[in-house]
Amino acid sequence: MAAERENLGVTALAIAATFLFAVVISIRFLKEYFTNSKRRKSCYLNAELKPQHAFKRVLADNSYSPFKHLKLHSGDPLTDEEYSNLHPYKAEISKLMKNPNVGFLECLDGCEKGSLEMGSSYMWVETEAQLRELVEVLSNEKVFAVDTEQHSYRSFLGFTALVQISTLSADYLVDTIILHDAMGLLRPVFANPGICKVFHGADNDVLWLQRDFHIYVVNLFDTGKVCDILSKPQRSLAYLLETYCSVSANKLLQREDWRQRPLSEEMIQYAQADAHYLLYIAYCLSLELKQQKDENSSPGEKFNFLHEACRRSNATCLQLFGKDVEAFPGELAALSVISRCLNDQENISSSLCDAKFQELVRRLCLWRDVMARLHDESLRFVLSESVVIALAAKVPITETDICSIISEADLNAESTSRVPIQSPSPVVSSHLEDLLCLLKANTTNLDSFFQLFIQQHLGPAGSCPLSVYNYALLSKTNLGVSNKSTSNRNGFRASKQVAKKFSRDLFVQKFSCKSPVYHNCKIYANDGRLLCYCDRRKLEWYVNRNLAKLVENDPLSIMLLFEPKGRPEDEDNEFYIQSKKNICVGCGEGKHYLRYRIIPSCYRMHFPEHLKSHRSHDIVLVCVDCHETAHAAAEKYKRQIAAEFGIPLFVGKVVEKQNINASGSPTVSSEEIGVSPLQLRAATMALLRHGPQMPPQRRDELMQIVRAYYGGREISDADLERALLVGMSPHERRKFEKKRGYAFKHMTRSINSNDMKQNDMIETDQKQDYVDILSVHEAGVSTQPLSTNIGDDPASSTADIDDATTSDLKIENGGDVSLKHEKLSLLGHGPHGKQVVAYLLKEYGENGISDFCQRWRQVFVQALHPRFLPGGWDVMHSGKRDFGEFSIFKPTKKASDIDAAG
Repeated sequence: MAAERENLGVTALAIAATFLFAVVISIRFLKEYFTNSKRRKSCYLNAELKPQHAFKRVLADNSYSPFKHLKLHSGDPLTDEEYSNLHPYKAEISKLMKNPNVGFLECLDGCEKGSLEMGSSYMWVETEAQLRELVEVLSNEKVFAVDTEQHSYRSFLGFTALVQISTLSADYLVDTIILHDAMGLLRPVFANPGICKVFHGADNDVLWLQRDFHIYVVNLFDTGKVCDILSKPQRSLAYLLETYCSVSANKLLQREDWRQRPLSEEMIQYAQADAHYLLYIAYCLSLELKQQKDENSSPGEKFNFLHEACRRSNATCLQLFGKDVEAFPGELAALSVISRCLNDQENISSSLCDAKFQELVRRLCLWRDVMARLHDESLRFVLSESVVIALAAKVPITETDICSIISEADLNAESTSRVPIQSPSPVVSSHLEDLLCLLKANTTNLDSFFQLFIQQHLGPAGSCPLSVYNYALLSKTNLGVSNKSTSNRNGFRASKQVAKKFSRDLFVQKFSCKSPVYHNCKIYANDGRLLCYCDRRKLEWYVNRNLAKLVENDPLSIMLLFEPKGRPEDEDNEFYIQSKKNICVGCGEGKHYLRYRIIPSCYRMHFPEHLKSHRSHDIVLVCVDCHETAHAAAEKYKRQIAAEFGIPLFVGKVVEKQNINASGSPTVSSEEIGVSPLQLRAATMALLRHGPQMPPQRRDELMQIVRAYYGGREISDADLERALLVGMSPHERRKFEKKRGYAFKHMTRSINSNDMKQNDMIETDQKQDYVDILSVHEAGVSTQPLSTNIGDDPASSTADIDDATTSDLKIENGGDVSLKHEKLSLLGHGPHGKQVVAYLLKEYGENGISDFCQRWRQVFVQALHPRFLPGGWDVMHSGKRDFGEFSIFKPTKKASDIDAAG
């Protein structure tokens, strides 16, 4: 006993010593951090005054909060979150898309090149009084041209540094740095649908004006869109200036520092020319559009090329600016860097990308993200990605090492950089101690560290000055760091969340799209109208069959050599003639994404062909996190659908068809026969693979499960194999054999292996040799087979095989509904989806399917609040499609083919 007490005492002392040592190390680490903070150098911003620091109010700060769009009516019941997804002028823009306003062209009639020669005179607008005068002038115009110049290198989100506006009589250069807080005066003019605004390539300008000034463009004529319609060899403004105005533009000036004041004479001439000649270019292009209409239009044809240009231009106006939101600051950049290193795309061996390297990359990307937000600098200004890799690989131990590593990495990258590199950046030079402390920190939980870090920099005694950009970051820090996946409060929780993060990363690696989904290739009709955007494979399909010719290489575009059926405008929908971005529609994530079906496949697979084939409206891209949110909402709504229609999600029990009598009822009590399909598959799999080695008692238990499917009779090995096939399609069977390494030996002996058609029929017959006896009773559906048995007719033809999955579902409200599909699995929601669609078609026809789709789209929108949906996407989308006379999807053609085969 004394020895035991002595051992316990020694153990207790050892534990106490270990604990004390850990506490000392932690205190020493924090002491080092606080000591460094006291001797920290003064932040460079205390001496450098950046132009944007004069802004009194910014609409898009550097916090992790979502951007709030303009709220036109303060008494509107919509919340700020709902407004963030709602365009304030959607109604006006939609009206212009349906009925374009081309009256502005009357003002340009007779416009001559000589009358628009640019002189040296222009109006520099830098006071609020001058801006008000400009607003008054523009309010009396029918059309004016606009261009913007941006600065992004010394700003986290970027800002508009200059706006150029030209009328037929004068040019105005608006100093948006001095007038930043007064630019809202232009808002009514830009939102006036009676005044046309001419831009070139307005996709970004529209978003930048929203971001900085809450200016929303309504009634836009985009000369870039016109170039697409006219199939111009190039669509750049420099090309148009050279072609129509004989003016050479030095586009390198676009990358100059537009913050500087005063601007150089060369920069002023460049900025003035960009807007000055746009009106004349728009006039020339409009004449070509009219000529195109006259040459290609037949009498009574409703298509108008000029209207099409206006429709596409105004569709651009419907875009909404949104911040890029990450689950954790710097996480996406870190994953991108790590992925490139693992794939040997950087100057570092993948063998060196160990766990320590990856952890340092994450720390550095997090530090870079926070510092860029704090100081309102771009990420590449703080630390380039080449520097991040170099620091993580070499792990400096002194401040001098940090500086030398950064200088060397930047020197190697400077030759490819368009911006002069200041190395190390002022951010790094002012906060070297923090960076060194970060690299030395022996912890994987950086939550509290960076909470304290931000407080030390922006708090009452902080080293960095507060600004309108970073103040919200101080007050809303938790928004950016609350989702960190690791926690050290207890080992179990930490390990569980680490496992969850690893599982997420593995899911991303395995299931995310490995290449861009949208290639944004274009297909034109033979009269030059844009039919749709598509991927490269579809273009190649047409070209390889001599059905189209290549008309443009960038982007790849073809023109069909035959008359297609229908036009996008016939469907009153702009979705299919809009380019699409390869980003998550929910949060804008662009590093990884996967396809998500808004309408679950268990329903959509049973839709009539013309409501689903070649319809991509309801297939969108989402990141893993948004996919999880949307999927959870969809599963919840499936349960609501099951309760509403009285059709359970899963098949309850199945039984061999021979145990159902002529009246459709079981020959014995349904409580005595039938088994869950999942239970049946698991039991048969175990018996076929390990039956002889099983204990007799366990083997008998599993045999009882299989006998329940066969009505209690004795079963053979062939019966076991047939039971295993319940719910499997031939494709699933082949996949199963390949994956599991099991061959169906007993059942196939009686099959003529040379007769593949007969083999396919037997496979189909085996798959359908069962009846769902539980879910149909609960749903009020008679116990008829889910699929018609075709094996009874020895003369079954290929057409019969194609129709082998035709179902005769008897709904309790009366009537038969026939559907066709070959991939129905009893282990999923397939039978449920089939019965729901059958009921909708019987009771409400195709209108019922359309309403059903709209319900699912609403579920998706409410669950995800997507901010990056493609232009033209609409909850009320009809989804209907007309097929050409020779289309394989034309129902009448299919019917005639089947009759001919018979």
